[in-house]
Amino acid sequence: MMRAWLRPDAVVAWATTGLCILLILFPTEALQSSTRGLAVWWEVLFPALFPFFVLSELLLGFGIVHFLGKLLDPFMRPLFRLPGTGGFVVAMGYVSGYPVGARLTAQLREQRLVTRIEGERLVAFTTTSDPIFLIGAVSIGFFHNAALAPLLAAAHYGSGLLLGFLMRFHGWRDAETAESTIHTSGSRGRSRLQEAFHAMHAARLLDGRPFGRLLHDAVQSALRLMIVVGGLVVFFSTIMEMLHQSGALSSLSALLQSLFGIMGLPKPLTDAVVFGLFEVTLGSRSAGSAGSALVHQAAIAAWVLSWAGLSVHAQVASILSRTDLRYGPFLAARFIHGIMAMLLVYMLWRTLGPH
Repeated sequence: MMRAWLRPDAVVAWATTGLCILLILFPTEALQSSTRGLAVWWEVLFPALFPFFVLSELLLGFGIVHFLGKLLDPFMRPLFRLPGTGGFVVAMGYVSGYPVGARLTAQLREQRLVTRIEGERLVAFTTTSDPIFLIGAVSIGFFHNAALAPLLAAAHYGSGLLLGFLMRFHGWRDAETAESTIHTSGSRGRSRLQEAFHAMHAARLLDGRPFGRLLHDAVQSALRLMIVVGGLVVFFSTIMEMLHQSGALSSLSALLQSLFGIMGLPKPLTDAVVFGLFEVTLGSRSAGSAGSALVHQAAIAAWVLSWAGLSVHAQVASILSRTDLRYGPFLAARFIHGIMAMLLVYMLWRTLGPH
């Protein structure tokens, strides 16, 4: 009987029941938290992400991604064991922020431009914060210290690229045949640029949709994804408020304070870890306002940005669910990314830290 209660589906069922009870007990707080989550989605996420989602669909339809893939293939394969099309995802993911990298990777997988292993490698290290949030919101808005931006950027994006190099060993036994059969086709007697234009032209002919239809499909697809993202943001905003009202977050914070005491880390930073576990913005804000040494605050902020929060995890998982890409490698990569980003903050503090 006890084993049946501890099954994963049973645990999820009991947790869902508990959350429903909390919603009944705290209806006002639930409504307020849902409104806050909806405001974040409408005022921040929708205008920031929607144009990138539409443009990515158009770039794929016009064959621009295929063009860049041919040009970048000699650089991406030796470093990350990825096709050149992955270079487009890296650039867009790092500029646009999460979950754009996951969305583009899923699109490449749907078009069979990457194998499953390559897609899992790619999404693992392209899920990063965008520079505007890292510099404007975190460094200036939360820490009130613009000089902290170079350190956080170096730690966050540097550890992301290191993670990409490490992920080249993910699934290396299973990927060799698939990589050679899908991506090694070339044309003799042509320059790299000529091959790139040929790949773009072939992709455009294969797609075949006129511009009006392509734009319609891009907007429709982007809207569907934005609705899913908005729903997850509202859902996790409500969950966090319910956990706060029930005292679960306070208990988790107390447990972390004990662990921080053993590790020699400042206890005031436990709230940043608790909030960052669920949501990036709240965790980063808490790290910036914690009364502690700045180097420790920056290290926790780097961890929050790289871990990305369970809200982003849920967004990525929903995107990957439409493909055969697995969530497990992504989860492990986020854990490794967070640890490496923290370590880089301490290693680079003397060089890039504000003085």
